[in-house]
Amino acid sequence: MPADFPRLRDHLLDPSGGLVYHLRAWHHRHERWAAFHAAVAGWLDGWQVAERTLVIVGPNAGYALPDGFLARFECVIALEPDPIARRLLARRRDAAALRFDRLDCLRTRDGLAWLAERFPGAAFLFSNVLGQVDAPEENWSTLLGRHLAERNWASYHDVISTSAAPRRLKELTITETENLETTLAHFWPGQAITVTDHATFHLSGIGPFAYVPWPINGSRWQLVEWAVHQAQAQVLTRLPDASRPPATLR
Repeated sequence: MPADFPRLRDHLLDPSGGLVYHLRAWHHRHERWAAFHAAVAGWLDGWQVAERTLVIVGPNAGYALPDGFLARFECVIALEPDPIARRLLARRRDAAALRFDRLDCLRTRDGLAWLAERFPGAAFLFSNVLGQVDAPEENWSTLLGRHLAERNWASYHDVISTSAAPRRLKELTITETENLETTLAHFWPGQAITVTDHATFHLSGIGPFAYVPWPINGSRWQLVEWAVHQAQAQVLTRLPDASRPPATLR
């Protein structure tokens, strides 16, 4: 790979990663975040790929990754900008095959192309990162379809965030095609809520999709989606509009 490939820079004060996130995780992971982490564990347990190498993009310290998950693979490569998170992730009991790489695959328009080229035999897991990081152009669905259509990948990611507490807290899997407002109504039925749209709804284009609310802190909720792309599947039947302003559900 040329020396000018996009490189990760260390981040310590990013509120969606960094020190703030570590404090939240240690405070909430066994109680407030427990249902969210259980849903992620179930999703990952059901995600079986033939590749023996896994690249995890944005794992932080692996708070949401269940014990033993890393040991499923012969080689695990993490792309993580937080040095504290890297140290904590490396201390996991299942991290014997873990190593780190400095590729920043999310900052530039060709970042996912670099990802595919640098790790030709790997599957990819985007670990609650695509809803936190804006796409450098167009939207993540378009970029994933352009650069990773022939690769196996999975992602769990924020779809929306809101200050309104949902009435449904349990995970929900939706097999039929729905628009965003209909999906939100499963969790906020009859509620008028203002949301920030993270432009990741139906990220892989093909269902089924699973959802679970995540109480990120005492006043903010996020709806997290699980999406899987199989290399031979037809993808990107619907592309979200990344330019949409925050919407109001009524």
